[in-house]
Amino acid sequence: MEFNNLVDSILNNLNEGWEKGTSKAPKGKSYDMSRGGAPSNVDAASDGSGGRYRRTRPPSARIKKKHSEMEESQEIKVGSMVITNYNEVVIIDEIDTDSDMRGRPVYGGKDRDGGEHILYPNEIYVVLPEEDAEYRGRKVTLNKPTRGDVKKFKVYVKDPKTGNVKKVNFGHGGTSAKRKGEKTMKIRKSNPKARKSFRARHNCDNPGPKTKARYWSCKKW
Repeated sequence: MEFNNLVDSILNNLNEGWEKGTSKAPKGKSYDMSRGGAPSNVDAASDGSGGRYRRTRPPSARIKKKHSEMEESQEIKVGSMVITNYNEVVIIDEIDTDSDMRGRPVYGGKDRDGGEHILYPNEIYVVLPEEDAEYRGRKVTLNKPTRGDVKKFKVYVKDPKTGNVKKVNFGHGGTSAKRKGEKTMKIRKSNPKARKSFRARHNCDNPGPKTKARYWSCKKW
């Protein structure tokens, strides 16, 4: 609840700032992103979503300074929750560093209504702090895989059905492998053949819910 209140508070602050200096362009006009958000008489819909001409201008430097501790300079990774220049909250679930010809990373994610987004670094305004929760009486960070105990990795997630925090163990290793006298298997995602084989075996195109080990194993591969 506290984390949701933080999100709503930041969004409210952004909305106040946008009303003062970064409001939507009048109908039939736009802001030209190639000219630093200068007003333009070109219709924002003329080059499609995410093009050069935008209906909404990015936040001003004054607002960015106000939230400097949570700006784009923070590391963006899978599981990060961000606020975009379009005032939308998006959870990053994929990072592609190869698809953009300019060498920029491309981020894929979903908003709180399940809508899909493709974002570039300049479209991400604020990186929100990681959400903390409690598991069996101790503080844990949600959606952040760490070195495991029972298995090679562990991650804490919130079960959307119950609202409870759940520990998910995944990967080949930990005490479960040691009991069988097995060695910890390495992740070989840099090997295209091994990566393709692993993702095909585990149906990683449809990894299932994040409360299951397969979802997080696919994320690692």
